[in-house]
Amino acid sequence: MTTPQAIVFLDFDGTITRRDATDVMLEAFADRRWLEIEEEWVAGRIGSRKCLAGQVDLMTATHEQVDQLLDRIEVDPGLPALLDVCAARSVPVHIISDGFDYCIQRILGRPGQRFRSYLTGSHIVSSTLRANGVRWHAEFPHPIEGCAHGCATCKPAAMELLNQTNALTVFVGDGFSDRHAAATADVIFAKDKLASFCEHTSLPYIPFDTLAAVAAGIEHLLGAVRPKTALRGKASFVP
Repeated sequence: MTTPQAIVFLDFDGTITRRDATDVMLEAFADRRWLEIEEEWVAGRIGSRKCLAGQVDLMTATHEQVDQLLDRIEVDPGLPALLDVCAARSVPVHIISDGFDYCIQRILGRPGQRFRSYLTGSHIVSSTLRANGVRWHAEFPHPIEGCAHGCATCKPAAMELLNQTNALTVFVGDGFSDRHAAATADVIFAKDKLASFCEHTSLPYIPFDTLAAVAAGIEHLLGAVRPKTALRGKASFVP
């Protein structure tokens, strides 16, 4: 098997999707106390694992209600272009998310979409969402014991596990929960809260609005790699 030039790690909520699926569910189906828990997380008093566990426990909805809501969440129209570029370059793509497997599978598994075939062989590393009647419960298998930051999914650990060949790691994200992954990546594509974090911490990143821009950026990046270590920590070009 050929060693890949790079490996792309995609956040899901707000990156692959246009809206955060977890927030959409909480806004629709959770007791308003979920916002108080959110404030605790943003302030750094709790990790995202404890945050999501408490918030999901406040949800009341049927499977049908959740499915109907998820079916209205749009996928970034640039995702097919990004997957095309990565497939053409034999670059693996993995999804790593604090969000939930149920949402990811529902949204990417819609009839008529090509995402399943593109993501054959990819890993989806995320939290787990389970229902008991109309009540919902969150579980966190990555890792079971948790990490030092209390993340729902330890993205740096997932990235390390999925990059056994020391390929260039490219992380694409948008949110506050992506900051630890970004800090360990070689190349960062960022928008919204993650871009603000990178600015605040002087972490080099490439801004993007849609995944089509990321696709163009990765084509540029892979054309410039000479060797793979040349661009580590130096993502300063603008596609």
